[in-house]
Amino acid sequence: MAAHENSAKPGTAKAGLDVARNGWFTELSTMWKGQGLSFQVEKTLFQDRSKFQDVCVFQTQAFGKVLVLDGVIQCSEKDEFAYQEMIAHLPLCGLAEAPKRVLVVGGGDGGVLREVARHDSITDIQIAEIDGMVPEVAKQFFPQMAIGFSDPRVTVHITDGIKYVQEAEENSFDVIIVDSSDPVGPAEVLFQKPFFEAMHRAIRPGGMVCTQAESLWLHLGIIKELAAMCHSVFEGGDVRYGYTTVPTYPSGQIGFLLCTKKGNSSVDPRIPKREPSAAPSKDYPALRYYNSAVHKAAFALPQFASTELGSSINQG
Repeated sequence: MAAHENSAKPGTAKAGLDVARNGWFTELSTMWKGQGLSFQVEKTLFQDRSKFQDVCVFQTQAFGKVLVLDGVIQCSEKDEFAYQEMIAHLPLCGLAEAPKRVLVVGGGDGGVLREVARHDSITDIQIAEIDGMVPEVAKQFFPQMAIGFSDPRVTVHITDGIKYVQEAEENSFDVIIVDSSDPVGPAEVLFQKPFFEAMHRAIRPGGMVCTQAESLWLHLGIIKELAAMCHSVFEGGDVRYGYTTVPTYPSGQIGFLLCTKKGNSSVDPRIPKREPSAAPSKDYPALRYYNSAVHKAAFALPQFASTELGSSINQG
């Protein structure tokens, strides 16, 4: 990655709490210098350090419980569905053929698993999460997301996601979803070319990779570099940037790169081919963000982003 990305360093929840005391937390990071979203914190429910990162859960007035890793907000009870539904259903509904085998890299809170499990065509769901503390914390404090772990099609691997993908059989997955945090600390390698080359090998022709791809307002340079790299790895295929709106993420907007491996025919992920199936159990919440109209609209880029990304992505 470029030098400006390498300057970013992992933070802690304590640093955010120290900014504005008297019950407030401010999200700090060199990834968004000079700004920070603040929450009024009612109570710190959990705080510890795993082998990989600082892990914290707050109870807030405005957004319910909030999960923070290395001082950066990962999800809140109030708006998590806007991210989980879009990162899952954009590729799963945009794929030409109904998916059967899916791999989730990261996603230890279980939210992506919950959404993947809505698709009844899927017979096998694998998840590779490096930090075993995250699923345990999610099961305790975010059961509405961690319900994804209870699906019988799910197999959990607490392991390095890159290692798991590198060791996967060639052409073995229909879709790989990378639910990573920012390119800082343990997630940094998930934004590098060797990982994308390994994913390209692991998905079948016509299969798709969907990865968290940062904010147009804050990280356009990172997105451009990442998209250009994906364009070279997925040569002959298709690379698109879609996005969603999440109030608790920096700038309120976050995107995804959808990379389709060259197959027998072209695939346009902007056009939904199917709807998510009915919820697999009565404990599942209804869809609250995703629908076919939102799917199509997610790929409409503002002019500044379309101009800057240029030929790095497919826009026609």
